[in-house]
Amino acid sequence: MEIALFLVLAFVAYIYFSAEKEHAALHRTFAGLLITALAHLVLDGITVYTVHHLETVPGFLNDAVHRLFLGSMVLVIYLFYQYIAILVEEETGKPRRLDWPARIFLAVAELGNFLLPISYTVTPEGNYSSGPYMLVPYGAVVFYLLLCAGLLAVNRKQIDKKKKSAIGIALAIEFTVCVLQGLHHTWLISGMGITLMTLSFYLTLENPEALRAELTEQKMSMLYLKSQVNPHFLYNTLDTIRIQAQLNGDKKVAGLLMRLVDFFQLSVKVDRPMVTLDDEMELLEAYMELMCCRYPELVCEYDIDPDLGGAQVPNFILQPIVENSLLHGLKNKGYRGEVSISAGRSGDGRLEICVRDTGSGFAGGRKAAVDEMLRSYAKQPPKLSGNSIGILNVQKRIKLLCGREYGLSYTENETGGVTAHILLPLKEDLK
Repeated sequence: MEIALFLVLAFVAYIYFSAEKEHAALHRTFAGLLITALAHLVLDGITVYTVHHLETVPGFLNDAVHRLFLGSMVLVIYLFYQYIAILVEEETGKPRRLDWPARIFLAVAELGNFLLPISYTVTPEGNYSSGPYMLVPYGAVVFYLLLCAGLLAVNRKQIDKKKKSAIGIALAIEFTVCVLQGLHHTWLISGMGITLMTLSFYLTLENPEALRAELTEQKMSMLYLKSQVNPHFLYNTLDTIRIQAQLNGDKKVAGLLMRLVDFFQLSVKVDRPMVTLDDEMELLEAYMELMCCRYPELVCEYDIDPDLGGAQVPNFILQPIVENSLLHGLKNKGYRGEVSISAGRSGDGRLEICVRDTGSGFAGGRKAAVDEMLRSYAKQPPKLSGNSIGILNVQKRIKLLCGREYGLSYTENETGGVTAHILLPLKEDLK
């Protein structure tokens, strides 16, 4: 049976790893789950042989493979929990609060598995390992399954129906196998439970065809979102240049036209999803120079870490955020105020870009609506009009290009206005 299960899962792994997919935390965790499950099945097959040949197999070898077998089982169930925890986080926006307790329990279970005494029980129906060494890893399996069940129960109303069903099926399979294994020690069916659990995720959530369709949709969305440039800026700026031409000489007009040309040359590069931070700042500076000319009482300041100029960022994400600050923050103040843009390393080594304004801030209840829109970005339909085109556009492109753990968020300033926080991976090159 173990050989058949291994062949099935090996075929699944081959298809999965050969398929194109997004390199997000969820998919990386499933890849780790697949590899660990395959190793567990190999150890399962070896222990089935060694436990039934106690007289011929050296004791130290039997002990070693049994400890590795149970250790891999604990690791599989831990990754099972991690997969569900990441999935729930993506669906609900709630942070994972039990990661450290889960890791500590994993370490304790593995230590107990390798250090506690091991023995073997011989019966007419078959032999199996027993003794204190089993108590901690099996306790860990129950612990992680209960954590998974708790995550599903608490967040069931916020999880997509398909994903909720996949988690429920996998949990039901593993709970059933655990109960049967506990009642019939000689059945040795843990490998079957883990294989069926993995298949339930593969068939419903990690199917390569679904992943390929998702990537195709993302790439099309990328081009669609990038093309949503609000034409009002062009019209307003040209009007500003016209007025300036009446009041000043051609030299001033030439300078403004040059900055406008610079802006549009940089902003229409649809074929470059990622650019350097220097390139993105060049575009933003061209935009802000034009806006500050139009609104003389508008001030823009920059605080950019010069060492991060080569960092890769999604193309055209800062201008929409700054434009949003102007239109919804400083417009009510007659465009009198300050916009400051900073970029540096966050405490955990990632790239954080902040756009802070001294505007009027969020209207009553507006921040909660914006937070919810950014959290549930994947469920938001594309917008062609309205106040939230820019920030929804930015959020979707960051998530698609950099991963779901990155993105845009807002905080309110104590002294007035708001700050947009853009969190990005700090890499010289991204996919």
